[in-house]
Amino acid sequence: MTRADLDKQPYDVAGMFDSIATRYDLVNDVAALGQVRLWRSAMVDALDIQPGDEVLDLAAGTGTSSTAIARAGARVVAADFSLGMMTEGRRRGAPVPFIGADAQSLPFADGSFDAAVISFGLRNVQTPERTLAEMVRAVRPGGRVVVCEFSTPTSRVGRKAYEKYLLRALPAMARRVVPSAEAYDYLAESILEWPDQETLRRRMEAIGLARTQFQNLTGGIVALHRGVVPPR
Repeated sequence: MTRADLDKQPYDVAGMFDSIATRYDLVNDVAALGQVRLWRSAMVDALDIQPGDEVLDLAAGTGTSSTAIARAGARVVAADFSLGMMTEGRRRGAPVPFIGADAQSLPFADGSFDAAVISFGLRNVQTPERTLAEMVRAVRPGGRVVVCEFSTPTSRVGRKAYEKYLLRALPAMARRVVPSAEAYDYLAESILEWPDQETLRRRMEAIGLARTQFQNLTGGIVALHRGVVPPR
C-alpha cells in the first residue's frame, strides 16, 4: 500500500506511512521550503510546557516533534499507529518512548497527561472529532490540547498558488526523493479537503475544549489550534 484514499481506512493510512517512513522527514523539510522547524518551534511554545510536564505527542511519526518537546523540559510519550515510522524513529535514537496507538481509541487512562498535541496528523484519522475527544479525555483538567495542521491560506491569491503547488509541484518533488511518491498525492488531496481555521476551532469547542483559539503560521498554510480541558 503506497497511498490511502480520502475515506482514511486506518490500515491503509498506516501502510502508506510505513512505505515512506525512511524519507518522510526529508521530503517534509524540502516540501515546506525550510519552514518545518519554525512550525515545530511555534507548536512547542503553544504547549506552554512547565518543568516535568507529561505530554502526549499523538501521530508522532519518527519522533522529531517529540524530541523538540522533550528538549523543552517535558516527559513525552510518542504515540503512532505506523510501525514503520516508529521503527525509523527508534533507529535514529529519538530520546522518547514510542507506543503503538489508535488515535481514536487511546490506551491511556483519563487525565494521564498535562498536555497533548497532534502535528500534521489529525487530517489523516477517520473521525477527527473522536480523536480530539480522546485527547481531551487523556489530559488533566486545566491541561492543554494543541493541533498543528495544514490549513487555508488567508489570501485568495495565496490559496490559488498553494493549490497548484500541492497538486503539481509537491508530488513531482516527492518522486525525486522517495520511491512511494504516490503517497504524496493523497497527502496533497487531504490538505485541500481539510476544513479552514474557524471551522476546526468550532469543532474543538464543540467537543468540550475551553478558550479555543488559533494562530496562523506562514500566511495560514499552517494553523496552530489550542484549547484548555475544562473541569470534569
